[in-house]
Amino acid sequence: MLQITDHLAIADNEIEISAIRAQGAGGQNVNKVSSAVHLRFDIQASSLPAGCKKRLLNSRDQRITKDGVVVIKAQEHRSFAKNHDAAIARLVNLIRASLKPVRRRKATQPSRAAVARRMDSKTKRGRIKQMRRKPDW
Repeated sequence: MLQITDHLAIADNEIEISAIRAQGAGGQNVNKVSSAVHLRFDIQASSLPAGCKKRLLNSRDQRITKDGVVVIKAQEHRSFAKNHDAAIARLVNLIRASLKPVRRRKATQPSRAAVARRMDSKTKRGRIKQMRRKPDW
């Protein structure tokens, strides 16, 4: 069981982890050892609460596919174990972020002084432009 919060946990069989070869420089080791981790987590088929699923699917995170599958690739460490832990940590952070309620934006209006300053600056700018015109005889 992967513990997300005190009240929420995900079963290990909901997460699919596979070892792949890491990209980039690394000498001979990178061609022989599959130390990078490819993590897949299907949001729709998971045991997450409905609200959490909805927020995850509606988020604009590039790691979530159109089918609702979270795909995380971890390859920054040289060992499989560290990459595995890094991928799991990213998934936990993603789910925890979706559990936080979205704060609604409170509409505000500019103060009277701010409106007056704006109008004064517009009037001043208009006078400057008016002075640039050719005189009307």
